[in-house]
Amino acid sequence: MLGALTSAATGLQAQSANIERISNDLANVNTDAYKRSSSEFHDLMYETIKPPGGLIGAASQTPVGIQKGLGVKVGSIHKNFDQGPAKMTYHPYDFMIEGRGFFPVQLQNGEIGYTRNGSFHIDATGRLQLASGKLLMPQITIPSNTLNVTVSSSGEVKAHQPNQGEAVIGQLQIIQFQNEQGLEAKGEGIYRPTLASGPPIQGIPGENGFGIIQQGAVEGSNVNVANSMVDMITTQRAYEMNTKVMGVADQMLGATANIK
Repeated sequence: MLGALTSAATGLQAQSANIERISNDLANVNTDAYKRSSSEFHDLMYETIKPPGGLIGAASQTPVGIQKGLGVKVGSIHKNFDQGPAKMTYHPYDFMIEGRGFFPVQLQNGEIGYTRNGSFHIDATGRLQLASGKLLMPQITIPSNTLNVTVSSSGEVKAHQPNQGEAVIGQLQIIQFQNEQGLEAKGEGIYRPTLASGPPIQGIPGENGFGIIQQGAVEGSNVNVANSMVDMITTQRAYEMNTKVMGVADQMLGATANIK
């Protein structure tokens, strides 16, 4: 009975972690460029009472053994980088990556982070930055007398100035990783490379498998509300089943203890 109690307790912990993951996804359903998470569960180690292939008597072997499972654990919770829907804003400094890639931005501590959120603004000096103050890298500065800015699908930034026509003022660079799921999420849509993700690979939009740039749009969250609600109901039922197992195991243990 104690084994049933401990196994059910691990089930409660696993389903609790799953519902927390789902709640975070649903909370960010309207967050620009948010990537939903996925959970993987692993069974715990087994107690082997009789190993498969063990000897029966002197000359024969058992085709099966006796192994008792000890419960479940969360194996991983990782991001799913499927592209989210396009949200048209028609703002000249909003950029969406169609395909693979991340924008490199400079964090407040000087490090470089990576994001799919292309909702940029200009500061007092004309530099492009996120609403949180993170500067787009390499830095692109919009001249003060610019009438309008256009960005091509290959990331070439042009500014139209009075009596001067259009001039190229910068080139957007995007970054890829060999294993996007190995990135470490830091919040505010920022990711940091790890040994699992591999080093950043810089490229030009539209070349060598890199995504292209769409101006005047941002990427929406890739959370599917209907699927998340189904997952939530399934997780709730699994949690309830584990509580019932604990209750039944406790009753059986009590019945055993009361034997006279």
